[in-house]
Formats: sequence, structure tokens, C-alpha cells
Amino acid sequence: MGRLGTAYLRGLQAIGRRLDYGTNAFDREWDVLVVLDACRADLLRSVAPDFEFLGGVETVRSVGSSSSEWLENTFVGHPETARTAMVTGNTWTDRYLDADAFAALDEVWKYAWDEEAGTVPAAAVTDRAIALARERDPDRLVVHYMQPHHPFVPDPLDGDDGLARTGSHSNAGNPWVLLRRGEVSVERVWTAYEANLRHVLGEVESLAANVDGRIAVTADHGNCFGEWGLYGHPMHTPVPALLAVPWSTVDGADEGTREPTLTPPEPLPVSWVHGDGDETDRDRLRALGYL
Repeated sequence: MGRLGTAYLRGLQAIGRRLDYGTNAFDREWDVLVVLDACRADLLRSVAPDFEFLGGVETVRSVGSSSSEWLENTFVGHPETARTAMVTGNTWTDRYLDADAFAALDEVWKYAWDEEAGTVPAAAVTDRAIALARERDPDRLVVHYMQPHHPFVPDPLDGDDGLARTGSHSNAGNPWVLLRRGEVSVERVWTAYEANLRHVLGEVESLAANVDGRIAVTADHGNCFGEWGLYGHPMHTPVPALLAVPWSTVDGADEGTREPTLTPPEPLPVSWVHGDGDETDRDRLRALGYL
């Protein structure tokens, strides 16, 4: 992005920081909140007819245009978190949330990262959500999947470096940079983006068959595909394509069709925490942002 584009974005962000926009999820009714990272409302609406378990798809206004902003505006300072458990693949929880404020905070990204895919597998998040729901039976459960956020697991793009790690807002090689440079078409990215949504919705369907309660399917923010001259999801940016997120309700019922197999490592091995293990340990820690 050139100087003019950077100044334009900063001007939008200056306005966004002063606006109180969006509806907090706690102001709506749900027992389980499924968050599909970076899912536009129009994208979910376009594929919903192919997934019978989904209800109608409304559009609601998000409280943030990026994950960090959404996390802060949804949970920080809200007493409801004390009765809320969260299972998440989103790496920003470490920086923006206080684990002690929640009934439970299971940061799946810390131990179930898929190095080859460059993200947290949707199946890992589903497994932990089912296990936590059965073991803890929390008043409310938040399940934050990284898909359909890039990398696009079933249809990866050449040049995509994968998910940004903790402490970094963006990798240099991501679809939005490629789009801005004209190195890939909007149609190509949208097709892969949609495939990633379809991929994660299979896991959401499995979740709905293995947890009880009213499930709301939404997103933290959307993505810009050139609207207002922007790509991706910069923070504090009050653009409709970023703030218009889906809201669909599903009746969940635990039919016992899935037995979770993923168990978090507690406590973490000393070499993981302090980085005094072999080079493989250190590489993994570096990738996750610990070193």
C-alpha cells in the first residue's frame, strides 16, 4: 500500500476509533456461540441452502473489524465471561483476553497447530468444544474456528504464508496482499474462501449434533474484496463489508455421535514453556510466538 493508501486507511481508522458500532453478542440469546473467523454475511448466506442444519442467515453489525478489536469489545469488562467457557483457535486471545475472567479458556492454537496447513484445524476446535461442553456444562460456550480465514485449507493459494502468528497482524504473503498487487484474481480468492467456509461448516454440523442448546453461528468480522479500495480486515475500519457479519441459529442436541480424541497437554512440557528443548521445540515455539 502506497503513502496515499496508507493515509486514507489511517483516516478511516481515526474515525473508527471514535465510533461505538455493532451489537455485542451477549445482548443476544444463545447457549453456544460459534464464531467463524472472517466470515462475511453474504458468503454464509450464499452457501446456507446446501447445509440443512443452518437456519436463515441474518446480518448483524459486528463490534470490530478485526479479531483483536472484536475480542476486546465483546469480552473485556463484561461480567458474563465469568459464566462463559471459550474454545478458540484464534491466536489473539493471548494478548487481548484474561483467562481468569472466563469459566474456562481453552486456547487450542497453543497445542494443536497444523504446521503444514499453517493454521488450527477445525476438527481440533470441535473436539475440544464437545469435550468442554460435556465436562463443564457451562452457562455459555464460545467456539471460535479460524476458518474461513486464510489459509484456505481445502484450496490453498500459491504464495499464502498461512495464518499470522501471535504478535503479528499479517504475514507478508497473504491473499489480500496478493489481490492488492494484482497477482491473483478476486474470483480465485473468493472460490477458495468459499471452499474454506464449506470445510468448516461440516465441523459446525458435527458440533451441533454433539452439544445441547441454542447455537448461534456468527463471525467476528468480514473481509474486504476491494470495497472502499481495501482488502482484508484492518482494525478500527468502519466499512460495511467488514462489519456486516452473519447470524444464524441452530438447535443443538447431544446425540453422542462423536467422541473427542484431542487432549490438551497439561502442564506444558518444560522445553515448550522455556524453549530449552531441541531445535524442533524451538521452531514450534517460534511459530506460535513464544520466542
